[in-house]
Amino acid sequence: MFFWRGLFYWQLGDKEAVIANLGYGLAAAGYLLLLLLLFTVRRSGLAKYLLIIATMTTFMWSIVHISVLLGPLNLERLLLVDTVKQIVWLLFLAAFLRDDFTNLWDVVKRPVSLAILILPVIALILPYAMPVAPTWRFLLQTMIALEVLVLLEQVYRQSGAQGWAFKPLVLYLGALNLFEFVTYANATMVAQIEPLYIAARGYIYLAMIPFLIMATRRIKHWGVDIFISREVVLHSSLLLVAGAYLFVMALIGYAVKFIGGSWGATIQIVLIAMSVALLITLFLSNSFRTRVKVFITKNFFANQFDYRLEWVKLTDVLSVEQDTMADTYNAALQGYLGAINYDRGAILRVEGAQMKLLASRDFDQSILSRDVMLEKLIPFFKQTSWIMDVDEYRIKPYLYSGLHLNQQEQQDLQGIMLVPVFERDAFWGVVVLGCAASEPLRLNWELRDYFSAVNAQISSFIFHHEAANEVAENAQFAAFSRMSAFVVHDLKNVLAQVDLILTNAQQHKNNPEFIDDTFETLEYTKARMDKMLAQLTDKQKTHSENRGSYLLSNIIKDVVSNRCAGLRPLPRLTILSEVPVVIDAEKFANVVYHLVNNAQQATKDKGCIEIKVYADLTQRQQLVEITDDGDGMSDSFIQNRLFKPFDTTKGNAGMGIGAYDARSYLTSIQGSLNVESTAGEGSTFTLSIPAN
Repeated sequence: MFFWRGLFYWQLGDKEAVIANLGYGLAAAGYLLLLLLLFTVRRSGLAKYLLIIATMTTFMWSIVHISVLLGPLNLERLLLVDTVKQIVWLLFLAAFLRDDFTNLWDVVKRPVSLAILILPVIALILPYAMPVAPTWRFLLQTMIALEVLVLLEQVYRQSGAQGWAFKPLVLYLGALNLFEFVTYANATMVAQIEPLYIAARGYIYLAMIPFLIMATRRIKHWGVDIFISREVVLHSSLLLVAGAYLFVMALIGYAVKFIGGSWGATIQIVLIAMSVALLITLFLSNSFRTRVKVFITKNFFANQFDYRLEWVKLTDVLSVEQDTMADTYNAALQGYLGAINYDRGAILRVEGAQMKLLASRDFDQSILSRDVMLEKLIPFFKQTSWIMDVDEYRIKPYLYSGLHLNQQEQQDLQGIMLVPVFERDAFWGVVVLGCAASEPLRLNWELRDYFSAVNAQISSFIFHHEAANEVAENAQFAAFSRMSAFVVHDLKNVLAQVDLILTNAQQHKNNPEFIDDTFETLEYTKARMDKMLAQLTDKQKTHSENRGSYLLSNIIKDVVSNRCAGLRPLPRLTILSEVPVVIDAEKFANVVYHLVNNAQQATKDKGCIEIKVYADLTQRQQLVEITDDGDGMSDSFIQNRLFKPFDTTKGNAGMGIGAYDARSYLTSIQGSLNVESTAGEGSTFTLSIPAN
C-alpha cells in the first residue's frame, strides 16, 4: 500500500519524468497564452468570464503537475485538482446553456445546474467528511467524466443551426474527458492509477487547445438551453448504460484476475474484449436502438402533440361549409398543414399515368416530376403505405427498402414529407408537405401514428364530399329521368284519349254528336299538351295558378265518361254528400283517372267498381272512395312497392309513377290517400281533401 502514501513519479525514470514535466509545462504555457487572448475578447457575458476562470483553473492545474516546481504529485493532490477543474468546467457548461444569465447565482440556482454540479461537489467534500477508499474515489472521477460526455452530447445535439460553432468546444472537452474516463476507469478496475496516463495528460491538454481557440472565435451566442427531450434521454441512456455495462464487466474481470492466479489477466482481457464487442454490436443494431427509443418515449414522456387541441383544430377546419370541390380540397390541405404547422404543400390525385393538382399552397409542382412519382414513389407507396420523409431517406435509406432516389431527386425533395392516400386499399393520390419558415419535423413513431390518424380523418372528409358530389350529380340525372317519366305518363294519357277517338270513329263518324265530342276532346288534349310544355319551359310557374273551387262529383263524372269509357267495367258513381273544395281540377282529374284505370285493369269485365263521394263535416274533409273487387294487393306490396316511384308490375306498359304522383299531389294540398286491400278480394282507395 506504499503506492497510496507515496509519489507518482517515483516509478518513472529520469528521462520519463523530464518528458512528463515538459508536457505539463507546455500545457501551462499554452493555457496562459489562451488566457491572455481571452482578456482581449470584446464579447461580454457571464459565460465569457467563466471561460476565463476555467482556462485559468486549467493553467493552475497544469502547474500543479510540474514536479520541479511544487514537488512530486501525490494521490490526494491529484484527485483534488482534478475535481476542482471539473467543477469549474461544469459550471462553465451550465452557464453557457443560456445567454440571459446576469450573475453566477442565476446559474447555480437552476435545477439543471444543481443536477450537473452535485456529483463533483460530492467528490470534493466526501473525503473530508468520512474515510473513502481510493477505488470509490476513482469511480467518482469516472462518473464525473461520463457526466461531462453526456452533457456535451446533448449540448451538441440541441445546438441546432449553431452546431458548426459548438463543435470545436464539444471536441475539446469531449476528447479530454474521454481520456479522463479511460484513466479513472482503468484505475477503478486495477485499484491503482497508471502513472503513464498521468504523464501523458499534459501533451493531450496541450494538443486540444486549438479547438478551444476555434470555439471562442465561432460561438457568437452561448445560449443552448437544455431540456429533457426524447433524444436527450435516448442517447444519454445508451451512453450511461454503456458506461455501467463496461464498469460491471470490469469488476467481473478484476474478480477473475484476483481469483484466477496466473491465468487471471488473460481471462480478464478476453472477457473485456468480448464485452466490448457485444456492446458495439448492440449499439450498431438499428432495431435495438429503435426499440429502446420507442420504449423510452412511450413510457417516460408526454406526447409530442396535445391530441385534444389538435383534433378540435382539425375539426374546426373541416367543418367549414364547402360550396365546391375546390373548396373541399383546399380545406383538406389546410387541415394537413395545420396538423404539423407546415406552410406549403399540395394534394395530387393520380389517375393512371396522369397527376392532377387538386389544391396547392406555395408549392412548386416541378420538384415532383411525373417520372419520379409514377416510376418510383407510387410503386413504393402501394407496397408499403409508408409516410416518406425525404430528409430521413437521405440519412436512413435502409428504412425505405425498394426505393431508390438519385442525388438530384433527393435534393429536389429536400425538406418534403410525402403522405400516400388510399381509398378502400386502392391508391388515390399523394399529399406533399413542406415548411419554409421553420425546421421540419423529424419522423418518429409518434409522428407517424399521429399523422396516419390525421390522414385517415382528412381522406375520409375528401371521399365523403366526392361521394356527395357524385350523388348530387346522379340526383340531377335522376330528376331529369323523373321529369321524363312524368312527361311520358302524361303523353300516355293524351294518347289514350286519341286512341279512344280512333276506336269509336268507324262506328260513329257520321254521328254529329260524336264529331262534337271529338273536337271537344281534341281541344282538351291540346290544352293539356300546352300546359305540359309550359311546365317544362317555365320552371318558376306555380301550381296555384290553376286552383279553384270545385265540386268533386263533376270532375269525376267527366273523367269516367270521357277518359275511362274505353275499358270495362265502367265505374258506378254514388254521391252521398259533398261540399266545394279548392283544388287544381286537372291534377285531381289525373289522380282519379289513374286510380280508376288501375282498378279497371285489376278487375274482370263483369266485376264491379264503385266511386262513392261523401263529406265528413266534423273533420272538414271531402272524401272519395274508389272500390273494386279485383285482384287486390298484399300488405307487403302496399308498404314496399305501391307508392315507390318507377316501380311497376305492368312491364314496359307502365312507368310506376301513377300512385306516387297521386299521393304526392294530395299531400301537397294537405290531403291524404289511404288504401285498404286484400289479395284476391279487391281494394279500396280513400282520397281525403280539405273542405272549404
